[in-house]
Amino acid sequence: MVIRFEDASIAAFIAVVGILSIVAQTVFLSILMRSIGNKNTVLLGLGFQMFQLAWYGFGSQPWMMWAAGAVAAMSSITFPAVSALVSRNADSDQQGVVQGIITGIRGLCNGLGPALYGFIFYLFHVELNDLAPVPNSDKIALQDPSDENAVIPGPPFLFGACAVLLAFLVALFIPELSKASSTRKHSNSISSIQSNNPDRGSDEDIEPLLQDSSV
Repeated sequence: MVIRFEDASIAAFIAVVGILSIVAQTVFLSILMRSIGNKNTVLLGLGFQMFQLAWYGFGSQPWMMWAAGAVAAMSSITFPAVSALVSRNADSDQQGVVQGIITGIRGLCNGLGPALYGFIFYLFHVELNDLAPVPNSDKIALQDPSDENAVIPGPPFLFGACAVLLAFLVALFIPELSKASSTRKHSNSISSIQSNNPDRGSDEDIEPLLQDSSV
């Protein structure tokens, strides 16, 4: 509303970002997971997310919103990469618990985010309800002359970029290999060794019986 998109432009924007997000999560995500690894994919997704939120915060032209939308589509790889990272580092009997926690936190943030963004808009005196529609989409009219000199057109998005920056710093300290995954690999190697040598175990089981019969 601040950028004065028309209804058709908003619908087209949502459709384009949705299609690009599907491409990012189906094509680019698998390529990145194989090429740079799980943790680096999470860091890359957080970097895209921080960049697009900062762009939304400082952007004041429609073309900036379209460009930020393309970056936002690439940032959609973050949640699948985080889910994969948690799944790899959790025990087999804890998969449902950790995935439920992540999904619950995401749902909680989806509910609290719009309320928090509205409150930040209110703190910066950005009244979205008072914005009138613009008859000509080529010209961008602001609410009043003081908005033309606004340094931060979208303050909530800049707040979100700062929050993603904190998440990025925390993600830097995520270990590449946890104890759970190493233990799982060790147990898998033991089971494979036992399956490759079945005769040895059977001989050990038969030998005491042969000894008893000879006695």
